[in-house]
Amino acid sequence: MMFLTGLAAVVVALLLFYVDGFSSLPTSTLEDILKFYRELDFRPGTYNLLRGNPEVNMNTAQLIRSKGYPVEFHNVVTEDGYILGVYRIPYGRNNKDSYKNGTRPVVLLQHGLFGDCDNFLLNPANESLAFILADAGADVWMGNTRGSAASRRHTTLDPKKIQFWKYSWDEMAQYDLPATIYHILNQTHHDQIYYVGHSQGTAIGFARFGEDQALASRIKHFMALAPIGRIAYAQTPIRYMLPFTSEIEFFMDTFGHGELNVPQPILKFFAAGLCEKWGEPLCESLIFLFCGFNEQSFNKSRIDVYVSHGMEGDSAQNLLHWAQTMRDKQFQRFDYGEKGNLAKYGQKTPPIYDPSKVKVPVAIFRGGQDLFADETDVDWLLKQLNVTHDTYIPFYEHLDPVIGFDAATLMYRDIVDIVMG
Repeated sequence: MMFLTGLAAVVVALLLFYVDGFSSLPTSTLEDILKFYRELDFRPGTYNLLRGNPEVNMNTAQLIRSKGYPVEFHNVVTEDGYILGVYRIPYGRNNKDSYKNGTRPVVLLQHGLFGDCDNFLLNPANESLAFILADAGADVWMGNTRGSAASRRHTTLDPKKIQFWKYSWDEMAQYDLPATIYHILNQTHHDQIYYVGHSQGTAIGFARFGEDQALASRIKHFMALAPIGRIAYAQTPIRYMLPFTSEIEFFMDTFGHGELNVPQPILKFFAAGLCEKWGEPLCESLIFLFCGFNEQSFNKSRIDVYVSHGMEGDSAQNLLHWAQTMRDKQFQRFDYGEKGNLAKYGQKTPPIYDPSKVKVPVAIFRGGQDLFADETDVDWLLKQLNVTHDTYIPFYEHLDPVIGFDAATLMYRDIVDIVMG
């Protein structure tokens, strides 16, 4: 019975998700989607995965080297045994000499939900934050939280088993973020670093820096792109999952060993075979559906690259945690239920994170069309943080701070000024 209930919950939630999401899209976009379906041609030889943008099939190191930058790969082991892959761009294309004297400012870039460090590398070099910072003179590090492609490893747990995936962003804040930061500090011999988080990358920063003042003291400045904490007013269609969270978790645990993931070969086929050849309007619409609508900052010529690198693995429990956060309208720890909370936290309800305890200087970069980071929720954050800078772009959606082709002028210039100031 629980299986049938879970299956029904998944179907109902997805139907509501897509009906609401697509009904909010412009009429012209919907017409393009219908045209796409009418004109599909599945004859052999219609698509070729080897054609098109070669970046579709590149891994992280190849993306970096293809644009003329050096790259290092570091393994970081967390206190609870997860092995995280961290990438480094130690210097830019024309400033290797300044790297030798150890005076370059150090920056950590942390991706959001279902992302990885590729999110900061997907545009041309003069439009991608990681490359812009490296060329400006920074020592750039990029984290990958547990479950992403570079971090699907553990000292004892098997990623094919459910126990590996029993985590949420609580554990990313408690274990992944400190381990990554202290590794960078040890490698660079710096006392402080700059932290740039996007989406969930901001949430784990707000959560950890408010509770761990020793770690917070190692952050010189926190730059929050599309910041999220409390998401009480989020308009994403994910809200239709809220009545079915327990059933969906059971279904995912039973049939996906707790993992949410689209295999990379499927993503790359979808990107090269559909987005590039047949269905640009469909792929574009799916991105807008999840994150908000802003066509003017979207580079359509790179949609195959965005899709092929756009979704990494994560746990069903992590998505459930965000659904709980939306449901309860609180920036809180994972809710295990009354009995589970008593065992885990010593209280019946999950503890609440307090952003007002974050003493690190914070620069905010946000958009007015963001379905996740609603203006009301971001304003709630602003009132509690030590805000030094607030950039607001009315037409920006949730992904624009990392893939918008105009982010280099609208946001990154200010980030470079803060880091290199």
